[in-house]
Amino acid sequence: MAEQDRIPLAGVIGSPVAHSLSPVLHAHWLARYGLPGHYVPLDVTQADLAEAIRFLPRLGFVGLNVTIPHKETVLKLADIVTDRASLIGAANTLIYRQDGKLHADNTDGYGFIANLRQQAPHWHPATGPAAVLGAGGAARAVLAALLEAGVPEIRIANRTRARSDLMRIEFGARVTVYDWVEAGAMLEGAATLVNTTALGMTGKPELRVPLDGLTRDTIVCDLVYAPLQTGLLEEAAARGCSTVDGLGMLVHQAAPGFERWFGHRPDVDDLARRALLKG
Repeated sequence: MAEQDRIPLAGVIGSPVAHSLSPVLHAHWLARYGLPGHYVPLDVTQADLAEAIRFLPRLGFVGLNVTIPHKETVLKLADIVTDRASLIGAANTLIYRQDGKLHADNTDGYGFIANLRQQAPHWHPATGPAAVLGAGGAARAVLAALLEAGVPEIRIANRTRARSDLMRIEFGARVTVYDWVEAGAMLEGAATLVNTTALGMTGKPELRVPLDGLTRDTIVCDLVYAPLQTGLLEEAAARGCSTVDGLGMLVHQAAPGFERWFGHRPDVDDLARRALLKG
């Protein structure tokens, strides 16, 4: 069979992976545009990761999304790593190139900014500081994207301060660290608030940060999308803030990979969101 006649395969690799909505989204796009291809969940342990990554192209795989716990490890397995993936220290998108090289990228920050601009078109990065809750992998992607967009200052608080301090060292002087107990204070004068933690997610504790520092001009984003309207977004909306849910980031970050793997740039619109909400 000629290479161009093979049906392209892609998937999301992680462990666990059954909860991922990526297969639903990519199946929706493949059907919508009438494209040949399949996208599947791949539950692969850390011990088997390197072998699986090497073997999958032989089965017709053209690329992968990467989720926990493999996003850092795959950087060591890639032949080419983009600058943004290197800065964030993690990859969420792998491309098997025709020359046999494995290309690693991180589209989380792109997805975050694209979603922010779509849901809050009046957002402007230079308006004022951004306050970021959390210091995990998602926070690193958000910080990199906000700094690149031109946000003048980023205030960050994490339950373990050492992780915030490390991000201050790595990302530079525009990052200011607050203790977690002071997280409410860092909202004073902030133009944007972003929750990158799992707090507020279904099955997790609520986010208990005082929101008195918010004003009607603050744009509040939550990367959590289950539930779609978190307690943070509900309270922010009640205070008159513009709110941005996390579902759009999931869709936007997936679009570049889909285009590279299947040859068509998908639309990020209500049809895609509805497909995900149906699950």
